[in-house]
Amino acid sequence: MSVHLVTGAGSGIGAAVARRLLERGDELWLLARDAGRARQLAERFPGARTLAGDLGEPSRLSWALGHQSPPDRLDSLVHSAGMVELGQVGDLTPKVWHETLSVNLIGPAELTRLMLPQLRLSRGHVVMVNSGAGLSASAEWSAYAASKHGLRALADSLRAEEHGNGVRVTTVYPGRTATPMQQKVHQQEGKAYDAARWMDPESVATTVLTALDLPRDAEITDLRVRPGL
Repeated sequence: MSVHLVTGAGSGIGAAVARRLLERGDELWLLARDAGRARQLAERFPGARTLAGDLGEPSRLSWALGHQSPPDRLDSLVHSAGMVELGQVGDLTPKVWHETLSVNLIGPAELTRLMLPQLRLSRGHVVMVNSGAGLSASAEWSAYAASKHGLRALADSLRAEEHGNGVRVTTVYPGRTATPMQQKVHQQEGKAYDAARWMDPESVATTVLTALDLPRDAEITDLRVRPGL
């Protein structure tokens, strides 16, 4: 039985990935930002185990996980959590920059560091659910795009460093997906939100599982997914 740790399972792509892994009988661990959220996730995903740790406070993750019992081995670590706050560079405050970089980049880097021994033991797989903004930046997307460009660099460096340990690293770049985050983006853009226009989170989850299930003689490094016609 494979063992997976997923972040961002409360909604969207993370929830779709978690559900699929649980339905096929794998051992599932979910990271929640606090104990209350962990209880909610445990109720939503019966059979899953939870860990409490706030990606928005990366410097406290080691302490938080040190007071719990993470899995002894991991076949995959799927980074699906994220936040977005649009705004022009001239208007964004340091608070927005710090929050965005912490949740989207520094938190994933620290969680990966803490889980590397378990991933090395299993010759596991790290999947970074990135964004099209990790490839190019548009007006008012500077903070989010910077965090996602950084996540791409993190994945590339990690892949080069851990190849000899048998750890695979995949970055998935979804286009606009019908998630609560996308609904928030539309509100910030002042646009009407129509979920039918965008990809279903299940479609992105399929790409994540495709990367995870690839035979050991190959590795998907980067995967771009866009809404169909």
